[in-house]
Amino acid sequence: MTFDLREMEVFRRVMELGSVTAAAAALNISQPAVTRLLQKAEARLGFALFVRERRRLRPTAEAQIMFPGTLGAFTAIELVQRMAEELREGRAGVLAIAAIPSLAASILPACIRRFREKRPESAITLQTFSAHEIIRRIASHRDDLGFIIGPVGHEALTVQDLQSTGLACVMPPGHALARRRSVGPADLAEHPLICPSRNLVLSEQLARAFAERNVPFRIAVEVSHTHAACALVRAGAGIALMDGFGLMGARAEDLVSCPFRPTLLSTARLVTARLRPVSRLAQDFIDALEMDPATPVRPRRTRRD
Repeated sequence: MTFDLREMEVFRRVMELGSVTAAAAALNISQPAVTRLLQKAEARLGFALFVRERRRLRPTAEAQIMFPGTLGAFTAIELVQRMAEELREGRAGVLAIAAIPSLAASILPACIRRFREKRPESAITLQTFSAHEIIRRIASHRDDLGFIIGPVGHEALTVQDLQSTGLACVMPPGHALARRRSVGPADLAEHPLICPSRNLVLSEQLARAFAERNVPFRIAVEVSHTHAACALVRAGAGIALMDGFGLMGARAEDLVSCPFRPTLLSTARLVTARLRPVSRLAQDFIDALEMDPATPVRPRRTRRD
């Protein structure tokens, strides 16, 4: 048989304070109650915890051996209780976020700042992955929140559309197309194109838009990061095609961007696990997404993709 928690607490107090009287006062119970609990504990354990010498209690060797472990147990219990209180009040915890690079650099920084202002004792891990990897991580409960662009197609996930942006053509200020109000496939036919990876939905949309206008879609440079695309534009390697999130994250104030026509929308999506309840911290972050005055981010619907 073993201690129950109340008996362990009485044992701890008697060991710390050295007497039944002091332990009873600390626990706000009677002296006979302390004695009964000690006797009950000794009966459970099968050995004595204290012996009386000259009207004082002396711990047995067994009690001396058990005492450090008892202190460790209460330390662990107090830590869990404190953690639970902090989590209940939203004052602590770690929120794991997985995002594609363009969203990690565009809509998330301001949201993280607002979240940290409200929950300063909480921590965030923000890691960037491909959309496919993010879907896998959220479905396996490795992260709390995922942010992607494009389709999801996973029954274990809930998808929330956040914000949509159109495609932009990015070029140097002195480029021949820089003064156009919009740029289409025919305008780009003779220019080298810097585009996202071919396996992304955006590239598929571009290929379809060019094909519908009988314009060959030829990618000169394929890139996975918008910063690299902008660096290539600055170097004169061509015109970059990127969505508004990528452009926002690239901070390309020295370059010119023109809307691409026909309009091709990219939608930022929040992905969560369907069978995993959203934590208080995660919900606070979702609320922070909906509070951006500069970049309106309003969930339109929640659905199974």
